[in-house]
Amino acid sequence: MSDKTRVAKWYFGGLAGAGAACCTHPLDLLKVHLQTQQEGKTGIVRMTINIIRHQGVFALYNGLSASLLRQLTYSTTRFGIYEIAKQRLSSANETIPFHTKVLMAAAGGAAGGVVGTPADMVNVRMQNDVKLPADQRRNYKHALDGLWRVWRSEGLKGLFSGATTATSRAVLMTVGQLSFYDQVKQMMIQTSFFSDNLVTHLIASSTAGAIATTMTQPLDVLKTRMMNAKPGEYRSLWHCCVVTAQVGPLGFFKGYIPAFVRLAPHTILTFVFFEQLRKTFGTQVIVA
Repeated sequence: MSDKTRVAKWYFGGLAGAGAACCTHPLDLLKVHLQTQQEGKTGIVRMTINIIRHQGVFALYNGLSASLLRQLTYSTTRFGIYEIAKQRLSSANETIPFHTKVLMAAAGGAAGGVVGTPADMVNVRMQNDVKLPADQRRNYKHALDGLWRVWRSEGLKGLFSGATTATSRAVLMTVGQLSFYDQVKQMMIQTSFFSDNLVTHLIASSTAGAIATTMTQPLDVLKTRMMNAKPGEYRSLWHCCVVTAQVGPLGFFKGYIPAFVRLAPHTILTFVFFEQLRKTFGTQVIVA
């Protein structure tokens, strides 16, 4: 007897990531502010109050258009490569070895990191604008305006500022999220206590979010600093490491709590949306 199931289409990851970004963008903005301060004296609560008091509540959504563009490039690419590879390597009822999932996720993350770097860079700059003096703000109207202005003033090199750290982080992030999510979900379903439902998706995505945050935080700090830097501020990635290390080892984990608070819900929402898209609109296949 054969059963029917649904598999995800290649673009579901981008749609799910964009939906999650709409919910978690304020936390992402606060994370960027914490990572770009050198002194490290302002906490997340005080920073939130300062932004709302001086800029208004909607300032917490600065850079949302760039965040959405980033998800539609970065997440679409990494999820697309991972899902296509997974469907090519196995049928719907076959399991894939964990090391193969890691390799597929790493390949998807590398490609997604490169493709998503321009939007990511504009996203960081738009989010950081509210903490700059009025005469130093870039004042990008939206993501496409930011991309165009960076292209005109800084060229192709400017668009891919921070691409090395962004790509490295994307590899670790995708391994932490996609491969671990799939593995935890698979292990849970193989027991007699769980099935392919919302509870399983929530537990697996929460675990993946915690793993991904820990793996990526140092590179996330360096990526944010490189992307937000003025031309010539950092001579190289190593120079950025040295400057960051001046405040001690914990300098590489600045913004860890808001990063986790932001990434955990973002990861959970991404996979919940992704699974609902798969179950509702996915391609139907026959399972022997």
